[in-house]
Amino acid sequence: MSATNYLQRRNEIEEYFDRTASDAWARLTSDEPLTGIRATVRAGRDDMRATLMSWLPSDLRGARVLDAGCGAGQLAMEAADRGADVVAIDLSKSLVKLAAERAETMSLKGRVNFMVGDMLKPPGGPFDYVVCMDSVIHYDLPEFRSTLYKLIDLSSESCSFTFAPSTPLLSVMHAVGQFFPRSDRSPAIQPHSEKAVRAALTDYRIRNSQRVKSGFYISHAMEVSG
Repeated sequence: MSATNYLQRRNEIEEYFDRTASDAWARLTSDEPLTGIRATVRAGRDDMRATLMSWLPSDLRGARVLDAGCGAGQLAMEAADRGADVVAIDLSKSLVKLAAERAETMSLKGRVNFMVGDMLKPPGGPFDYVVCMDSVIHYDLPEFRSTLYKLIDLSSESCSFTFAPSTPLLSVMHAVGQFFPRSDRSPAIQPHSEKAVRAALTDYRIRNSQRVKSGFYISHAMEVSG
């Protein structure tokens, strides 16, 4: 991975969430009614989170989970609710603050440690499970592969992640920038074919693979282990 390219893209993502779209993502991850594009994105993200959670044990007591790129913390809190000790890390100060505030309303004290930082350098590893939802979708294939290898190596049981699949519809959507209005559009997403992702992960065993599509949300999840 090119350190310069990785850091440059990481900084772009941090600026987007903290300076441009924090309010939009707070609404997206809330119970506030949504319509149009945002409604399809929320529904897709809910389906994807449910998919990733279905690949984890229903009883996570005694397990340590890393939520890499935790955003507003929904997945981290669900894992903690199953009994896991969770490290939830994200670049965005505003989203981590929001996640911590939301967690305070639940009986999760001591089970989730929300922190601001680089998901490749979490404290307290290794972990039993690493989950990375929509957190590596902005990297080209070499950086995507290098980032995933580092995350997989942090897990003793499995690492689940998502990527943007290369599809004609997704290519058109990215070209016209219709995920969100221009004012809160995210940094460019880098689609990859499932074949290319599988080829990039030949050193690992793919345990699960599933695509989620909901209107303007299209994402593909995989679970891998060593």
